[in-house]
Amino acid sequence: MQITTSEQWNNHTAITEFILLGFGEAHEFQILLFLAFVVIYILTIMGNILIVILVVSDQHLQTPMYYLLGNFSFLEVCYSSTIVPKMLARFLTGDKSISSWGCFAQLFIFACLVSTECCLLSVMSFDRYVAICKPLHYATIMNGRVVLYLLVGSLLYSASMAVLAVSMVSQLSFCGPKEIDHFFCDFSPLLQLSCSDTSHVKLLNFICGLIDLLPPFILTITSYVCIITAILRISSTTGRQKAFATCSSHLIVVSIFYVTLMIVYILPNTSTLRDLKKFFAVPYTVLTPVVNPLIYSLRNKEVKKSLERAFYRFICFNEIKRLSPLLLTVG
Repeated sequence: MQITTSEQWNNHTAITEFILLGFGEAHEFQILLFLAFVVIYILTIMGNILIVILVVSDQHLQTPMYYLLGNFSFLEVCYSSTIVPKMLARFLTGDKSISSWGCFAQLFIFACLVSTECCLLSVMSFDRYVAICKPLHYATIMNGRVVLYLLVGSLLYSASMAVLAVSMVSQLSFCGPKEIDHFFCDFSPLLQLSCSDTSHVKLLNFICGLIDLLPPFILTITSYVCIITAILRISSTTGRQKAFATCSSHLIVVSIFYVTLMIVYILPNTSTLRDLKKFFAVPYTVLTPVVNPLIYSLRNKEVKKSLERAFYRFICFNEIKRLSPLLLTVG
């Protein structure tokens, strides 16, 4: 008799849902956290969607650099929406349960998107390196086809790595307890609940963490070091200060993103770090998506001009709409 996939799953696990413990049980902190996270999430969605709309609608921004920024902003919307809405719902309803399949789906989507973001950050830093250090070759190196290949390649690579990691975790046996000491389904907290031998999965998780984080991080840092070196050669003090301020802000945000990721996924899961890793996860899951539109896009002159043009068109459209009945009456 052939065993179905459903029966195989039932042999691997005795539980159908997990409990996400989140940040604790103190009611007053739950309210404050809900208010903070809902404001951050609204700003994240508004800021990133605004960038996407500007890049799609404004011909002046339809260049490789802004295509990357637009895709990056879209990724941030998906990335943040994978975790924050469910967390906000738990704050409101108090229901901390999540189905086992829902947990693995969240784990897969998050793993895929965070890996894609690492790749995209390195591509964006390389794009700026070429633009600043190799300006005569920029149109050849970073043309539309190359950008498309890099975006699709990043997504396919990240999806394949996520499939590999999540498929191995989903094959483990979970027979209780079912409380995940985290605010979303992540690898290490899930592995702690398994009653199977998780040594091979932990090794794979560590290897995937190294492959996903270190090469993009090294490429990103190397690109910015070359950019800063080129900036220091600029003769204009004002131009040098502006360019250095922009690159340094990029580098700070990237460093926070990568350092917190490395603490969570590469450092050993000791008893001291186990409690801290949940809080180290907040910067790269919640804070960087709301900061990135400001750092990478809204401080950019071209984006500011595009925003002004969009606002002017909106005002003109509303004014024409308001006056059209009067013009028809006069006519």
